[in-house]
Amino acid sequence: MSGGFPSAPGGSFPAADGAFPADGSSSAAGSSPAAGGGPALGGESAAGGESAAGGESAVACPPDEHALAAALEREGYFADEGLRTAVHLALRLDRPLLLEGEPGVGKTEVAAVLSRVVGRELIRLQCFEGLDAGQALYEWDYPKQLLHVRVAESRGQEVGDLYREEFLLRRPLLRALESDRGAVLLIDEIDRADSEFEAFLLEFLGDFQITVPELGTIGARTPPIVVLTSNRTRELHDALKRRCLYHWIAFPEVDRERAILRAAVPGLEETAAEGLVRAVQRVRELPLLKRPGIAESVEWARGAVTLAEGGSPWPVALRRALGLLIKDEEDTRLLAGHAEELFGDV
Repeated sequence: MSGGFPSAPGGSFPAADGAFPADGSSSAAGSSPAAGGGPALGGESAAGGESAAGGESAVACPPDEHALAAALEREGYFADEGLRTAVHLALRLDRPLLLEGEPGVGKTEVAAVLSRVVGRELIRLQCFEGLDAGQALYEWDYPKQLLHVRVAESRGQEVGDLYREEFLLRRPLLRALESDRGAVLLIDEIDRADSEFEAFLLEFLGDFQITVPELGTIGARTPPIVVLTSNRTRELHDALKRRCLYHWIAFPEVDRERAILRAAVPGLEETAAEGLVRAVQRVRELPLLKRPGIAESVEWARGAVTLAEGGSPWPVALRRALGLLIKDEEDTRLLAGHAEELFGDV
């Protein structure tokens, strides 16, 4: 998998979910992180322009780690060396990439940015408790089949075969297999799905093919790039991990978080960015129920800048905007007791 890659839009920063805004834990199943929502299940985002002649991708994967790093940064994603290496190897070795980490560290956004970098469609499967193979793979359109039967009977015609492609509802996994140019398939929050669904994925990830009993075996036209994310609400099975290249995304160090804020928040002065990052780093050291991710620190900075532009002194603006950083009542009370030491020198 080698070749060039497109020039990405310079300096854009994903506003929802990523790097980094948050992991989109409340997103509807199938919505696209890049598009900010979609159908209840199986939505997609066009992420890569027009198809090349002959149905092949016009853009291959970045040729080396340095090119990949530059492409990610142009898309506004500031990955550290470990994550860059993991993405690079997953592309080179055609291995699914399993990303774990706390909510808000940019796991979901990896797939959204990668789809733009390599010029492929982004297809998202949002996992949830009770998700089954039919909802993720395909279903038959029973209302359409019934309507076909009634119309045929009313005209005195034969009903014919009710299990042909025109009655097939393609869900994210099947759509990823049938993509001519290949897709970036995001299987988001796999830890929310049941163990049975996780077991079902083993065959899909191993062979990139599925069997529809009425139609036969359907294999991938172009194997998808697969990104799985997990917030580690439960432990994933070893069999799934063995099929993937694994990487844990930690909270960023000071310099990288400052770079993210500068890129994401217009009007944020350098001294303010430094003070805000110091405050966020201190907040994460507290015994909070939910430590704020990059998404929260970006939104906090945006809120504080808005209040500061309205006349609030910077430390006051930060305190007033804390609802964008902390999302739990107990954590809010804990933070109130440390406000002076956290924000006094910001």
